[in-house]
Amino acid sequence: MLRFPIAHKIAAGYVLVSLLCLAGVAYALAALSQQTRLNEELVRVDFALMEAARDLRANLLSQERLERQILILRDPQLADLLAGREKEYWELETRFFALASARDQSLALALRETAATIRQGRQLRDEERWDEAAEFAPAVLSPQRYRLMGQLEQFLQRREQALDQQLQSLLTQSRRAFRLTLALTFCGISLAVVVGTWGSYRIHQAVRRLTGATKDIAAGSFDVPPALDTADEFGQLARDFHEMGQKLKELDRLRLDANPLTHLPGNLAIEREIEKRIQNNLPFAAMYVDLDHFKAFNDRYGFQAGSDVLARVGELVQQAVENHGSEQDLAGHIGGDDYIILTLPERAEAIAQALITDFDRDIPQFYTDEDRQRGYFVSTDRFDVERRFPLLTMSVAIVTSASLKNPTPEAIGRECAKIKEHLKKLPGSNILLDRREQR
Repeated sequence: MLRFPIAHKIAAGYVLVSLLCLAGVAYALAALSQQTRLNEELVRVDFALMEAARDLRANLLSQERLERQILILRDPQLADLLAGREKEYWELETRFFALASARDQSLALALRETAATIRQGRQLRDEERWDEAAEFAPAVLSPQRYRLMGQLEQFLQRREQALDQQLQSLLTQSRRAFRLTLALTFCGISLAVVVGTWGSYRIHQAVRRLTGATKDIAAGSFDVPPALDTADEFGQLARDFHEMGQKLKELDRLRLDANPLTHLPGNLAIEREIEKRIQNNLPFAAMYVDLDHFKAFNDRYGFQAGSDVLARVGELVQQAVENHGSEQDLAGHIGGDDYIILTLPERAEAIAQALITDFDRDIPQFYTDEDRQRGYFVSTDRFDVERRFPLLTMSVAIVTSASLKNPTPEAIGRECAKIKEHLKKLPGSNILLDRREQR
């Protein structure tokens, strides 16, 4: 009598194969579940924590810039903007504490101290104790902000290092799961080997791509494409990475929009303000300010002198708006020697006249005595032809929202360009307001 019939051996073989396959599948599923939990933890806590730290740092920079403007201009509208940034800071602080728990007590203390100092500065402004506020900001509040920004930067570096270690550990676990799953399925059937290999490869591929995306974001590159076009957890995580990168890119773009020389709002803020006024059907005048013969001046006196002129013009633009405009006006710096002012139609000419008067009074001081007395200098133009260049003048082209039937930022820009082209042919500083309607 056979002790082990062939049928039993075959059945035992099938049972063994099934057990090996089940063991391989069970192990692979357990590894995948663990990696999914780790990835979700990274997105839910670590990346959110890093994003909160970056938001705090950007908020502090925004507060610093607005506070400097407020202490100079004492503009209630800017005070409201700063109050909004301070409120946002406290919300970010609460979110940061909820995520950070007790990971960094010194940073938590610095956040609370800075919040208390911000409240002191706000109290001085609310009580209109401007002189005390002007002394308190550079002596106490600004240094504390910068210290906190330094601590946040160190915190981000530590979290990035810890994140790299976690991702390396996750990668190691993925490779271990790959080898063990392959060994188990190899002892079963070829299909189990193929399935196990494919599954492990997919996991390894997802972790590798997400690791690369994490390093790109940590390095400041926010254009992270969706790494996996799948409906599983890794595909969702890849899409979350992409969405997070776009949000960080937008935040970074807003932070960098202000012109670094004049600190006036840049193209992004200007375009949004124009679109907002158009959408709300608010009448406005767009004043495009351009300097004539600036390139010749820059070639003769150098880059630094040109930068000094641009900075001074930025100050004159702000002064003209402050003295003759309204609280809703916007003074912006498009770039180079081009500026823009958004104001009420009835205030545009007064602002332009004051701006040109101040400009013609101040600009001659940037020339040598010899050039200033002559009223021109001799230099070569772009065609290497020697010619006389007069002192800098200013052209102000004004287009109102009522001038166009369908006003858009592009249409307003085109109309102002036409007017500026005409003004540049005239001697001296000039203003031209387009009084035509509904073209």
